[in-house]
Amino acid sequence: MAAITDAKTALGELFIMGFNGLELAKETSDFLIDARIGGVILFAHNFNSPAQVAELTNQVQDTRRDLPLWVSVDHEGGKVQRFKKGFTRVPEAYLIGAMNSPKLAFEISEVIAKELKAVGINLNFCPVADIATNPKNPVIGNRSFGPTEALVSKMVSAMVRGHLTQGVQPCVKHFPGHGDTSTDSHFALPRIDNPLEILQQREFLPFTKAFKSKCSMVMTAHILNPKLDTQVPATLSKFVLQDVLRKQLRYERIIISDDMEMKAITDHFGAGDAPRMALEAGCDLLTYRSEAAGRAAYESLTRDLESGRLSPETVLTAYARVRAIKEECLPNYQPAAVSDVGLKIGISEHLAIVNKIQTV
Repeated sequence: MAAITDAKTALGELFIMGFNGLELAKETSDFLIDARIGGVILFAHNFNSPAQVAELTNQVQDTRRDLPLWVSVDHEGGKVQRFKKGFTRVPEAYLIGAMNSPKLAFEISEVIAKELKAVGINLNFCPVADIATNPKNPVIGNRSFGPTEALVSKMVSAMVRGHLTQGVQPCVKHFPGHGDTSTDSHFALPRIDNPLEILQQREFLPFTKAFKSKCSMVMTAHILNPKLDTQVPATLSKFVLQDVLRKQLRYERIIISDDMEMKAITDHFGAGDAPRMALEAGCDLLTYRSEAAGRAAYESLTRDLESGRLSPETVLTAYARVRAIKEECLPNYQPAAVSDVGLKIGISEHLAIVNKIQTV
């Protein structure tokens, strides 16, 4: 009984959740506090200006009990850059990769991370480690650094190291590789049929390079590969996450799900069962883009703990890993200096670095 109580207390730490608005509403703040939610993800609808988003991240961190929350965003560059007005516009990954310069990729990564850090972001879902092996891929495309494992590995390593120098955690995505799909997992369940041997020789290499570069987070892909698991996509697969990622690749840090509201998950596995399946498969953090879905999943998992469908040990193992990495990666919290953001974001020095993409 004590284990269930401990697991229910720990459960919220396993969530990264979105919410609406340019300010933190009281009901959202209350939920973050009461459920001890581990982090939030911000989108374009949470952004109006650099100073505003800095105020917002400070409001989010005011809900913390001890350790800071993960305050995250998708800020890859190109079409996936949630914060635009006032921020340096970063070229898409394919253009960065085409320069074939890890040094330049590192400098651009530092620019991204410096600007995010200035407004209180401590986790960026970047870089994309997928290899652009399928020209008809509708969701990765130019978000990939290129078509070869050697090029993507070099760029991913540089991007990871650039973020880490500035105290922003990068998260490589989407394991075990989303580059060869022809379906968008936002709307359907993609399927690929590459055998494990091919993945080991190609798709896994950028991820292993990122891990060697001290990346502490990897995001799963909502893709079904019957050569690995005939029943469920990677996010829900014990074989992919535990046998392959943990044991074969010896990855010991945080595994985070892609958005659990994508139709690849909800249309096939149910919003109620999927969060339990993801935790049991080996995910440590679950991502929900909306507060409503995050609340529903939290309540569903609470019921699963009470009914015995979800083992307390599953929750407590993930909780211990997440807490340990928070203690390591988010030390000495300081609020964003709202009055100083204009001195650190969109400055000429940063623009000169990204302009090298066009001028070299």
